[in-house]
Amino acid sequence: MPADRLLRVLVVDDEPLGRVRVEDLLRREEGVEIVGTAADGAAAVDAIRTHRPDLVFLDVQMPGKTGLDVVREIGADAMPATIFVTAYDQYAIQAFDVAAVDYLVKPFDDERFEQALQRARRLLALEGMGRLHEQLLAVLEGGVTAPAKPVPDRRYLERIAVESRGSVESVAVSEIEYIVASGPYARLQVGSRRYVIRETMQTLEEQLDPRRFLRIHRSVIVRLDLVEALHRGQGGDSEVRLKGGVRLRVSRSRREALERWLGKSP
Repeated sequence: MPADRLLRVLVVDDEPLGRVRVEDLLRREEGVEIVGTAADGAAAVDAIRTHRPDLVFLDVQMPGKTGLDVVREIGADAMPATIFVTAYDQYAIQAFDVAAVDYLVKPFDDERFEQALQRARRLLALEGMGRLHEQLLAVLEGGVTAPAKPVPDRRYLERIAVESRGSVESVAVSEIEYIVASGPYARLQVGSRRYVIRETMQTLEEQLDPRRFLRIHRSVIVRLDLVEALHRGQGGDSEVRLKGGVRLRVSRSRREALERWLGKSP
């Protein structure tokens, strides 16, 4: 897609607030044109065929035709770049990675939305849709409806190199209790020890296994097996309590994901 052309976007969600949320975020972006919206799968199929958008924000769970039903009807080769929007948790949604530009788990924050949109822009600029269509076709032929397993070839960090007293050490990810952002750095808490690395929270979040770690705030990632309780305060503020008594702030936009995880914990 030429760099000077508007990115033409279609928004599909059966929930009016969901559509408005995505539209509002898109209107903040330069070089984006919202060509239409759709409230169900049938309308989405018609809108894709009529408007031929470059990018679709596509809700997965809709009555009648689901998001994947829409993709099947349009066909993998004809489907625009797609960002799935879903209430599935991160463990169930990972298989969509092979079939979409990206996915957004409700409720998502502005930063996560921006990351997905920029990823779509890069893909379209590099004309990488051919490979994506092949992957999407493979998923549809396999009959994927609600994936429950992570992508087999996905690799997550197992160790992180850190500097300590003038030398470089390797810290096992399994020993990290939580990570806190500190300006351009991230602080790893490993028992009584702290290590500082020059890395963004977004990069760390992408490289850590979501079955073991969860970003609960813009500046905090926690190891899930250490979570003991979630405390709700006044005004919507929340804190998570870890084993050992450490309390960390939980943002409103990420509280629901943590609540879902707590509900599924033994």
